[in-house]
Amino acid sequence: MTQRDFDHIAEQLQQKSGILISGTTVKRLAQGEFARLPQIATLNAIANYYDYKTWQDFKASKIEDGPEKKSAEKRGKRFSIKYLSIPLVIIILGSFYFFHSTKGSVSNGEKASFSFRKNTANDIPNSVVFNYNIDEVQADSFFIQQSWDENRRIKIYKNSYTVTDIYYEPGYHIAKLIANDSAIKTLDVSIPTDRWFFYAIDNIAHYTTQYIKADAFNNNGSLGLSIQQLQENNIEAGKDKRYHYVYFPGHMDIHADNFQYKTRVRMQQVRNSLCPYIEIELYCQRGFMNMRCTTKGCAHEAFIIFGEQLKKGSDNDLSPITFDVSQWTDIEITVKNKVAVVKINDKEVFSTRYATDTKYLSGLGFISNGLCEVDRVELYGLDGKVMYKNEF
Repeated sequence: MTQRDFDHIAEQLQQKSGILISGTTVKRLAQGEFARLPQIATLNAIANYYDYKTWQDFKASKIEDGPEKKSAEKRGKRFSIKYLSIPLVIIILGSFYFFHSTKGSVSNGEKASFSFRKNTANDIPNSVVFNYNIDEVQADSFFIQQSWDENRRIKIYKNSYTVTDIYYEPGYHIAKLIANDSAIKTLDVSIPTDRWFFYAIDNIAHYTTQYIKADAFNNNGSLGLSIQQLQENNIEAGKDKRYHYVYFPGHMDIHADNFQYKTRVRMQQVRNSLCPYIEIELYCQRGFMNMRCTTKGCAHEAFIIFGEQLKKGSDNDLSPITFDVSQWTDIEITVKNKVAVVKINDKEVFSTRYATDTKYLSGLGFISNGLCEVDRVELYGLDGKVMYKNEF
């Protein structure tokens, strides 16, 4: 959870109880960073949120007397131990309520306006200015979400019409104007690269982006980076990171329902990973096509996505898409009329049908917890039209 999330929860508590609690206090509660019970006003606010008059009322409602009566002293100790963790539970439940429940109906959503402009052409990072008008829309809360990631939300208000957000990663993003939990307007925000672009992140949830600048990224006849280049960019290779190689063209003319993709790839470990993996990702205007390949012993960590079809190794046998990722491997993906077929080293290993309208292909990428080496990439429409072809 981000500080913005904690601030949202504090705001919800204030609306219900009338008691002002800072987002920082909420964060300390959620992370258990207190040596004694918080102030009674804070506890009362949490109790009010769940329709109890005071924290004492809340505690009393939870007491279950055993067959033997306990002394007041022992009961007091039981309170201090048992209910010290209650704020954490309350905050988790409160955040679940806030982000995943519908807090009321939305009316006049069609009267909203939503537009944007980029401050620069296609530079990364790229600040985008969103203009909006929600004055006539009836709802409890409003947000602008810059992409698929719900953590990338900014709260907005009536009688205010501009907000600026920053995109740290290239790609084809769907920005949303949200009222309560409903997207009432969407915008296609395209930030292409027209070249290979490299970056690393420490953790997918935290989304700390570190760019990797490389004058040369062809190593021994393949697309790739070296550990030396990581060091030159102050990337700590000893940490658990995901390394992204992405390419987003400015012009998109191949439909994601009918194409053929071929690549030859392997990866070099930069730290001792128990489950090294390579993700082959095809970005679409509406969604992703993604396949994580790992070693056979780590099939539990594999997954594959086409449209709404998500198969995880935890509840499917995805051993057919596993292989020794340190060795050169040929991967082929063909989609025809929303039927996807995957081949590894010329052997069909997976197929599925999906229904999602993914529109046009918007980019391609390789993601790994090591450094990928790509010997070739080919991406065609089934009519023979070439979107990308390179043997490096």
